[in-house]
Amino acid sequence: MRTFLIRRFLQLIPVIFMITIAVYFMNAAAPGDPTSKMMDPNMTVEEKQRLREKFDLDKSVIERYAAWVSELVFHQNLGHSTAYGQPVTKVIQLYMWNTFVLSATALLISILIGIPAGIVSATKQYSLFDNAVTVFAFAGRSVPAFFFGLMLIKVFAIDLGWFPISGMAEPGSKDIGTWHYMKDVMYHMVLPALVLGLPGAAGYMRFTRTAMLEVIRQDYVRTARSKGLAEKVVIYKHALRNALIPIITLLGFALPGLFGGAIITEKLFAWPGLGTIAFKAVTDRDYPLLMGTTLFFSILTLTGNLLADICYGLADPRIKYN
Repeated sequence: MRTFLIRRFLQLIPVIFMITIAVYFMNAAAPGDPTSKMMDPNMTVEEKQRLREKFDLDKSVIERYAAWVSELVFHQNLGHSTAYGQPVTKVIQLYMWNTFVLSATALLISILIGIPAGIVSATKQYSLFDNAVTVFAFAGRSVPAFFFGLMLIKVFAIDLGWFPISGMAEPGSKDIGTWHYMKDVMYHMVLPALVLGLPGAAGYMRFTRTAMLEVIRQDYVRTARSKGLAEKVVIYKHALRNALIPIITLLGFALPGLFGGAIITEKLFAWPGLGTIAFKAVTDRDYPLLMGTTLFFSILTLTGNLLADICYGLADPRIKYN
């Protein structure tokens, strides 16, 4: 395992290097620059030039990239956000936990609903339950997140008044007490977590059902049944473990997928997370912050793939790390 991890980490170095190149030069090729919104029509040519020099825009793209990478490698510095007036790393650290709480809750909803529903759907193929969850899965994967979110807001926030329309907590709730603040956050998180989690549950249900249908027809499952083992033992101990491989692959992309998918949901519910600041970075042409969030999402993708590779061996003992 140690050799495998060392090899994988060494393989990540050139991949991350190529990601930095793609992220930086794609942002550099975008129209405008961080000073676009700072330019005053009454500014002189010298003042405009000094403003561009402040952000090193008077240098070539190669020089700016080399300076950015050196700051990233030696000082863990992703630049300075022009919109927030703070280092990019500090802005990401400030907002990432809000997105993490929302994404983790949505992932939990997806797993707790999708995987059990997929197992039952496979064991009761073509039943009423199977047909019902299949319809739910197709609907969940087809309905756009923004439309689903607007429908939940209309029904549960406006018509019924059960949940708040937007925000992460009521103003001043943190001052009342930690427990009150946590309850307020969970109360505000219900609708956005459902918007993120239910479509994911539909995907897990379909993958689990397909994997289970393939596994329960194998000879070793019939052998386990012929030995007189209980059906639950056959399904959950023998069949499910071997059906987890494609599910683990899907889970490997779940973390970056939830963080990336949270951009629309967070904007819709005014949730102060990475999705909100990434959207703001685009509209404000805050390219240092946009590059930082893009690089963060890319590293999450690589981390998810690495965790999936590790979990393969835990789910299937036949997989060896040589």
